[in-house]
Amino acid sequence: MTDFTVDTAHWQTRLEALADRFGVPGAQLGILRTEADAADDHIDVLSHGVSRVATGQPVTGATVFQIGAITKVWTATLAMQLVDEGLLALDTRVCDVLPELTLADKVARESLTVWHLLTHTNGIDGDVFSDTGRGDDALERYVETLHAVAQAHPVGETWSYSNSGYILLGRVIERVLGSTWDAAIRDRIAGPLGLARTSTLPEDALLQDTALGHVVGLPHPVPAPVWAMPRSVGPAGLVNSTAADLLTFVQAHLHGGTGLSGERLLMPESARAMAAHQVDLPDRESLGDSWGLGWIRFDWNGERLLGHDGATVGQHAFLRILPAQGLAVTLLANGGQSQDLFETLFREFFADVAGIEAAPAFVPPAETVDLTLGAWEGSYRGAALQLDAFMEGPHPRMRLTMLGALADLDPEPVQEYELTAVEANDSRQVYAIRFRGGETWSPVTFYRSESGGAYAHFGARALPAVD
Repeated sequence: MTDFTVDTAHWQTRLEALADRFGVPGAQLGILRTEADAADDHIDVLSHGVSRVATGQPVTGATVFQIGAITKVWTATLAMQLVDEGLLALDTRVCDVLPELTLADKVARESLTVWHLLTHTNGIDGDVFSDTGRGDDALERYVETLHAVAQAHPVGETWSYSNSGYILLGRVIERVLGSTWDAAIRDRIAGPLGLARTSTLPEDALLQDTALGHVVGLPHPVPAPVWAMPRSVGPAGLVNSTAADLLTFVQAHLHGGTGLSGERLLMPESARAMAAHQVDLPDRESLGDSWGLGWIRFDWNGERLLGHDGATVGQHAFLRILPAQGLAVTLLANGGQSQDLFETLFREFFADVAGIEAAPAFVPPAETVDLTLGAWEGSYRGAALQLDAFMEGPHPRMRLTMLGALADLDPEPVQEYELTAVEANDSRQVYAIRFRGGETWSPVTFYRSESGGAYAHFGARALPAVD
């Protein structure tokens, strides 16, 4: 905890200027400052732009955005509540809770635990977004489809971001509680914390002023073709909230699992376990350097931060927490180059307010690295993305092809990029691209696991090599 001040007028000006620069139609910036006594905590929310370009409705502090994959921290919190209550353990086998579970890999079915789901080490292809209807059995029916989903890697062999794993975790929570995941979020998190504008179902969100995503930002915006993803995706990304409600949830985590009014969300040891190191990432440039139980862990020049990001159809959410100083900042946006807005604004904010420098931005070296693809040339594929790496004369290139349901929602489902070499050793090669024309660089990492499996790691996914 620390005694710093925030010049909200200055950050309002910066939010507006940078949102205009990066073509973001509308955004909320939320800032939480915590003290030893939770009653002294303070949340500021700054707003800019419109919730949807077609209507021109202004964004206010009450506008509800989709927080996307930040939802996973909420699902992890539910799981840890059940651990606190003795109804689950981290080493509980998933098939012991769901004996009807069938996976493509029988060995994976027998060895898969709650910990593997929480830490994205389960190996189930993570981007299967099957629409199993609007009923309360949406997760149950989704899990029934997993028998046909490929195992991207053996359980525990490497790390790959897994929406599918979190949907399965949501079903585990449903079975233990005997209710829906949506009801669990409402009754065990949103209700006790007094989060009046937080929901999971569109019929509840639409009672509020809701932001619409834009798959292309300003000056020529294209609205999202759908408002939300299928209900089956819920535990992986369907919480709808405001910056203030999201930071009230974070506030409970920063106070050892206790909410503002004394509500016990988690036991202190579970709140600590969620933030503690659980597994390292094979690519430390895309997100953080390691993962907790739900939380991403970031190393900013020796300072430990927690957080998570989220992306839905035309909406993006970003959250960074500096526990040592009791500070949390979130950005919710409905289109445009939101990643560039986040990178620029958060670097400025944490340097000015907290006196810490963000980790250096991932960029290729100033001097050209002469590197051919060699043995890494080929195709790598997951359920939602195929990556083809090839040489065009002396130049390494990459083609990305969106697959499945997401391809129908993407205005550019096939893209090509020049691969700019960054580094190489015996077990991996790293390249850089500017994804979708953004200003920030994204890494593309080719590597082998200890057992010899070849992968392309892009967008936090481990895509296995295919013949």
